[in-house]
Amino acid sequence: MKSKIKWAALGGLVLSFASLIVHLFLAKSTADLVQYTAITVFTEDLTPTLATGKGPAFHKLWGNVKSLEPLHPYPNPRSTYPVAVEQNNGFIYAKISGSFEKIRNSIVDLVAISRLLNATLVIPEIQESARSKGISSNFKSFSYLYNEDQFVAALANDVTIVKSLPPILREARRWKEYQIFKPKSSASLRFYTSEVLPKLKKAKVIGLILTDGGCLQSALPSSMVEYQRLRCRVSFHALQFRPEIEALGKLMVERLRASGQSYLAYHPGLKRDALAYHGCAEIFQDVHTELIQYRRAQMIKQGIIGEELNVDSHARKRNGSCPLMPEEVGLLLRAMGYPPRTRIFLSGSETFGGQRVMIPLRAMYTNLVDRTSLCSKTELANLVGPETPLIPDPDQLLPVKSPNQLKSEWDKSGPRPRPLPPPPDRPIYRHEKEGWYGWVAEKDKEPEPSLNDQREQAHRLLWDALDYIVSVDAEVFFPGFDNDGSGPDFASLVMGHRLYEMASARTFRPNRKYLAELFNTTVDHLYYPPRNWTFAVREHLNKSLAEEGLLKESNLSKTKFFLSHPIPECSCSTVKATDIVYSGKNNNPHLLFEGQDECPKWMQQLRTQEANADEVDSQEDETDLDGQLESEGYNGTDAIPPLEQDEEMDPDD
Repeated sequence: MKSKIKWAALGGLVLSFASLIVHLFLAKSTADLVQYTAITVFTEDLTPTLATGKGPAFHKLWGNVKSLEPLHPYPNPRSTYPVAVEQNNGFIYAKISGSFEKIRNSIVDLVAISRLLNATLVIPEIQESARSKGISSNFKSFSYLYNEDQFVAALANDVTIVKSLPPILREARRWKEYQIFKPKSSASLRFYTSEVLPKLKKAKVIGLILTDGGCLQSALPSSMVEYQRLRCRVSFHALQFRPEIEALGKLMVERLRASGQSYLAYHPGLKRDALAYHGCAEIFQDVHTELIQYRRAQMIKQGIIGEELNVDSHARKRNGSCPLMPEEVGLLLRAMGYPPRTRIFLSGSETFGGQRVMIPLRAMYTNLVDRTSLCSKTELANLVGPETPLIPDPDQLLPVKSPNQLKSEWDKSGPRPRPLPPPPDRPIYRHEKEGWYGWVAEKDKEPEPSLNDQREQAHRLLWDALDYIVSVDAEVFFPGFDNDGSGPDFASLVMGHRLYEMASARTFRPNRKYLAELFNTTVDHLYYPPRNWTFAVREHLNKSLAEEGLLKESNLSKTKFFLSHPIPECSCSTVKATDIVYSGKNNNPHLLFEGQDECPKWMQQLRTQEANADEVDSQEDETDLDGQLESEGYNGTDAIPPLEQDEEMDPDD
């Protein structure tokens, strides 16, 4: 009997040990997948038939803008345009620094300048992704972000591009024997033809240092329209991300569209530089206000801003110079009728204020995700590549004492029990100063970026590239801060690409000044606004999608940033201007299509076939959806929360 009990006990121990081994193996093998599977399981809408069908309710929220469907991308040369030749005036070598959008616009301008000066362009060096910043040795500066071979091949007929200078000129560069220019983004054509070109012809090489987000004025004479089309070919065709970035970006889009759902991309535009430039410090609190003011003081000292340090941020907000806060964007989307389960992608590598400013929007829309929610840590690490471990920042390390020091302090501490000493001027520990703003707690001057900070800045270029892919492909895009006047911005770059790629895609272009007035009229009932407020929001945002929004965008941003509004130079129309269906009431529809070329015959035939196929599919979907709606008793009204239907609803009742 005892032997049986021993064998049973031994068997139980063996089974327990085997179960533990299996459990540990499964935990280790699935650790990298936990982040993705746990976070991106979207909460499905309670009425999925309305979201997946393409009936009236779907088109009100996700459908294309009919009046803009005739516009199509067409950046090809349309006049005499000679092919680039190798025998030219010399080489242009450039170093570029700045954020993602500034780097992209600078590269576009560089190609246009090379064409203008009949020069060979050396693939530019991006300072933020140089190997000295601690990036992976698998990449060079330009190839860290973009596909070099695609860049060279796509522009073969426009500009001669090489990967490096000839050996003789490389030696001259080392000894600084050629002229270096630092042009502004507003540099004129005359500057290049009268000052730069003679130096180029003489030395056969010049250098450019670009820190201003560009090197050529945005608005060009009508005789230079082919240079504007060249800008489009560079930005929208030649500048393709390296394959790993493209693949992961497309995978993120697939995950957002799982189960046949559509998604909305939202870029807050909450960047420290833009907020400091416009004096929006007071709309934040605590340390963030101090950080913005410090950066604003730097800009004043550098001559970037010619205003006073302290300004009324709330007045700037009412004037439309400050961004829409995430809470306000959530209220606007609710007013438009987007249900609480709408999938929203948060783009942008920097959201000033952190997750705290996103809390109200996340409470209204639970399916708010970003790249860290859609990608596992392994996927993001593979994109970065193998990097050499860096020595931790000394300021972030806790003081380490040897055992002898600890014993000596204990022996000298006196009799026990000891009374508590008065609170000393204690050190600030690592957990209290984690993050790029930790210096505020102990210093008056912002320290120089460490190697860790520089590497993180390089990583931000990759995160912005992923967000750019997802934002351009989104069914709907909503900018929190576009066309701010401080230079090329991420939202305007995305909006311009969407306008070029598919003009009819739903891209909101909100007038922040008008919306600030609307919010002030119902400041006491933001979450339960009256019906006329909701109608006013819908009317304004729907107009911003179509002709009125495009005309406003053209007047405000095109002269400062061409890529934000690349029509009519880089597009064509499949119908005549007189036949265009107009959705507005107060503007002349022909203003939008003024100067628009008619698309070639082959393109018109192709678009007609695609339109007919889409119309057949749409009719079938609407028929199926109508049957479902009738069976479910759906009355066809917009999906607005019941509380918003009552004009005099009191939230306290």
